[in-house]
Formats: sequence, C-alpha cells, structure tokens
Amino acid sequence: DNNLVIDGTQQGNSARWINHSCTPNCEIEEEGVRIFIDARREIHPGEELTYDYNLQLGEPHTRAAKRAHACFCGTRRCRGTMVGDRD
Repeated sequence: DNNLVIDGTQQGNSARWINHSCTPNCEIEEEGVRIFIDARREIHPGEELTYDYNLQLGEPHTRAAKRAHACFCGTRRCRGTMVGDRD
C-alpha cells in the first residue's frame, strides 16, 4: 500500500531520523495503519539505521524528478536517487 507517508515534519517519534540508503540495514513492515522498522541484518553498536525510502511520486518518474530526489548514500549499489521503481 503506497498510500502511507512518514512525514516527520508533522509529527512522529525518533524513527523520523532514520536516513535513506540504497543498501539499507532496515526495512519497513506495515501492519494496518502502523509502520514498523525491522532490521534486515545484524546492526552493530553505533551503526546508523537506514532504510530505502522508495519514494513514489505523484508525477512521472522522469530523470529530472529523480535528480530532484538525488541519493548520496555512497554504497556500491547506490542508484543515485531515492525514487523507487513504479509498482
């Protein structure tokens, strides 16, 4: 369900500080209207928590739109944008 949005500017808890990565160590689990952040692998003390934002825009996923949401995660598998594939 791509109708759910985590918008930390409106309200939220400390999960709003989790950054994007194209090779994340966490993933989103949806249960009804609740969203959980689950570890995808062992996370070491002090390691930053990340998940793939997989942004779904209300506009076509053009090159310009992808550049507007550029990713700088620096991983070997970085796709250069936080925009996800169309479902």
